[in-house]
Amino acid sequence: MTEDPRIGLNRANWNERTRVHVVSDFYDVAGFKAGRITLNRFERAGVGDVRGKSLLHLQCHFGLDTLSWARLGAQATGIDISDDAIRLARDLNDEIGLDARFIRSDVYDLPRVLDGEFDIVYTAMGVLAWLPDLVGWAEVVARYLKPGGLFYLLEIHPACQVFDDETTLNSRHDLRVRYGYFPDPQGMSFPGGVPSYAGDEPIESACHEWQHSIAEILTALLNAGLRLTSFAEHPATLYKQFPGMVQGDDGLWRLPFDGDFLPLVFELTATR
Repeated sequence: MTEDPRIGLNRANWNERTRVHVVSDFYDVAGFKAGRITLNRFERAGVGDVRGKSLLHLQCHFGLDTLSWARLGAQATGIDISDDAIRLARDLNDEIGLDARFIRSDVYDLPRVLDGEFDIVYTAMGVLAWLPDLVGWAEVVARYLKPGGLFYLLEIHPACQVFDDETTLNSRHDLRVRYGYFPDPQGMSFPGGVPSYAGDEPIESACHEWQHSIAEILTALLNAGLRLTSFAEHPATLYKQFPGMVQGDDGLWRLPFDGDFLPLVFELTATR
């Protein structure tokens, strides 16, 4: 099958990101090797006890969260599009003596290379923007989830994705709409030469992203045969999404306004 050139572009972008991210303070690989669990409070509460359970992590990057689930007792499998990320994840797994499994695959091609079903299918933060087809994504989720199993998604809220993320926010008037909210099958191309969320070093590769609305996400999951069991929106996020955001004592980032103003992340669980 011929690969969508936009997917190939993103694979190259994430190969480059891997090399930048592994040495970044954001990922703190040294701290992880020393025993740090990278999973945040939303994920730990939403997924719950994973001891003895099989867990599939879609779009796992270089595996720190996958390996954290393994540290907590899961039989963890991580998949990612990036060749470099999967090689690094396997090396980290071997170095710290865990038994996680890592597979290099596009989400849509996963049924070609992975059999079985899982107690938990998990994916989190900045994943859906890299997928052109949520119908196919949801079908993969349903394909790998055991009956009665748990699907967990934590993601950047699409409502806050419409605003200019290069403008420093001092007041609500600085929230300027730059992108559309509703899905566009063509997506958006972004040039290289700008930093990623993980630091100041520029990523030279270009990339391509797609916006997905809440309705599109939920409809895809429901049509794939999943049943929604929870949905929550939160006014704090895990990284400095906009210049001017303020980090609280809890480590989460918030808009610099009085009171809660916008949902910045959402989480959902589903089963089949």
